[in-house]
Amino acid sequence: MRLDRKGGRPMKKGCILLLLMSVISLPLIAQNIIYSNLKELLAQDGDTVAVLRVERRSKNQILLTGGADYRITAGNDESMCRRLKKRCLAVRDEKGDLYLNCRKLRYKKLRFGAWYAPAVQLGKKIYFCAMPLGSVVGANFVEEDDVKLGGNIGDALAASSLVTKRVCYELNGETGKIEFLDKNKMVELLKKSPELKKAYLKEDSQEAKYTFKYLLELKEQQKP
Repeated sequence: MRLDRKGGRPMKKGCILLLLMSVISLPLIAQNIIYSNLKELLAQDGDTVAVLRVERRSKNQILLTGGADYRITAGNDESMCRRLKKRCLAVRDEKGDLYLNCRKLRYKKLRFGAWYAPAVQLGKKIYFCAMPLGSVVGANFVEEDDVKLGGNIGDALAASSLVTKRVCYELNGETGKIEFLDKNKMVELLKKSPELKKAYLKEDSQEAKYTFKYLLELKEQQKP
């Protein structure tokens, strides 16, 4: 009995210590976070949400209604769903993936449409994937046959051919201005990572499926 009592004390202390450690570590558990504006996003000061459902939209859905690639909801919470759709600028899910609400974004006064786009934050700049907008950007991706038609019908077909194409844009956190992330800008971003820069130039493409990959690599390199 003496041995049991003596042995019981450290066990109780160990249990208490484990409980204290679990309480202390609670804030470190991954959470769903929503950001109402750019200031909150840069400060990483958003509101937590219990449920966040990230659904990738199908190609047919995008062709029919336009907009970005992801539909994000809060389950059965209708009020929060409305907030996510119309008022939030960005969300970060439990895995740490960032998404920007395209409803609030403009490129040279052109709209990206509704829904959310995948994004990555590097310092005070946020990079995201969206449809090519404007003649300068779109000219890199429109098929020759679409352009040759000319006129209103040709323009409509050319525009429709871009609906499922994706390029990357840069959102400046200090000015709120959005610019196309072209090859020159990307090379500048990669100048401190010679291997990534070499690999990127070898891809020889400005499509987001290539560009975004290297943005994510840069993000990983910047982690402490």
